[in-house]
Amino acid sequence: MFPANTYKNRRNELKRVLESGLIFLPGNNESPRNYPAEVYKFRQDSSFLYYFGLDFPGLAGVIDIDNNEDILFGDDRELDDVVWMGPDDPLEVKAEKVGVNNTKPFVELSNALKDAKEKDRTIHYLPQYKHDLLINFEDWLGIHPSKNKAGISQELIEAVVAQRSIKTEEEVAEMEKALEISYAMNLLAMKYTKPGLLEREVYGAVEGLALGMGQGTSFPIIFSIHGETLHNQFHDNIMNDGDLALLDSGAESLMHYASDITRTFPVNGKFNDKQKAVYETVLRAETTAIEMIKPGIPFRECHLKAAQVVTEGLKDIGLMKGNVDDAVVNGAHALFFPHGLGHMIGLDTHDMEGLGENNVGYDTETKRSEQFGLAYLRFAKTMQPGHTLTVEPGCYFIPQLLDNWKSENKLAEFINYDKVEEYTGFGGIRIEDDVLVKNDGYKVLGKPIPKTIEEVEESCNS
Repeated sequence: MFPANTYKNRRNELKRVLESGLIFLPGNNESPRNYPAEVYKFRQDSSFLYYFGLDFPGLAGVIDIDNNEDILFGDDRELDDVVWMGPDDPLEVKAEKVGVNNTKPFVELSNALKDAKEKDRTIHYLPQYKHDLLINFEDWLGIHPSKNKAGISQELIEAVVAQRSIKTEEEVAEMEKALEISYAMNLLAMKYTKPGLLEREVYGAVEGLALGMGQGTSFPIIFSIHGETLHNQFHDNIMNDGDLALLDSGAESLMHYASDITRTFPVNGKFNDKQKAVYETVLRAETTAIEMIKPGIPFRECHLKAAQVVTEGLKDIGLMKGNVDDAVVNGAHALFFPHGLGHMIGLDTHDMEGLGENNVGYDTETKRSEQFGLAYLRFAKTMQPGHTLTVEPGCYFIPQLLDNWKSENKLAEFINYDKVEEYTGFGGIRIEDDVLVKNDGYKVLGKPIPKTIEEVEESCNS
């Protein structure tokens, strides 16, 4: 964990911004997998981690603004727990490591919250996503799970987003550790992939590496020869000569900071001419968008520039036609590039998405588009120093989407549907890096992972 003052300062900043009331931040509990005693690997709530730093279940944090007091509710291990799990430090000792001097048994949480409610004190809490906690809120605050959203504090959401959006040097250092793991994961995949293997053989090796070097993966690994399915979780295809493999993966550092990297490479170790042309288009879009990153620039502009580069490249190939600017304005590129350029990354892969995507990626000056493709842009607002973002353009040939647009002759002034037919079964290409917005521009985080055609082919054949 970070030094105690890091967590104290974060909590004090919340007190300063909210000014009055009580902030309630419950931690996560263990979740049963297939019967009560068999649980999933524990993952602490990211906002609880950010403000209280303790990475184990059965905790809740209260920041009492009016009395300038921080309280941790939890229990020490009983003898029966020690038999199965071993000895552990008392909660009081753990709390001191994150700058909290007041601890209470978890059973006292309910009465503390009810007392605050009876005194008509404001209780700020964030959106909840764990079903057990939604149920507990009915006991703690008398809020039925179906009504929980009504009591969410928008003021607290905005304060948390403002803080967590700006990464400190110590946070960036943790992300760099996660990216060290990503470097190893991607090189392993490139070297190991070959015709005749099942996707799951590479997927399993890559996930094992993440588990051995850190906290495991930051999200379920996408590894597929069907990269046209954006979040493909199927790993049972046999990889054949001529296929492209897409690996979208990330790791968590030991303190749960995430990486998120995508590379696409040929199963046989060499791109064919058709694959090279599309790959170079996507790579130009990525590098062009990254070079635009600096404070004061809306990230939506980077997305639209990447869309323009993709359109220009596909026009050169013969898949698109007409005026490039008009094609992008009308969203014709979204047939091939139907998602957003990127998102925030930090303690969550899609950082703070549980607080509401619009709360994180949009603001009063930046409204979400309703246009297909652009509507999926998770982060659009103006960049600031300390923002950490993914940049991940792509080009995909999605059979159902292609058939649907062609049947409607949609935006035919920009799309050569006859030429598109030649790319049936091509799959998809995505290239992604994690980028820090600096005072004077940007920094691509992590050790450079092969992404030029020459680098990728060399890594696949090494």
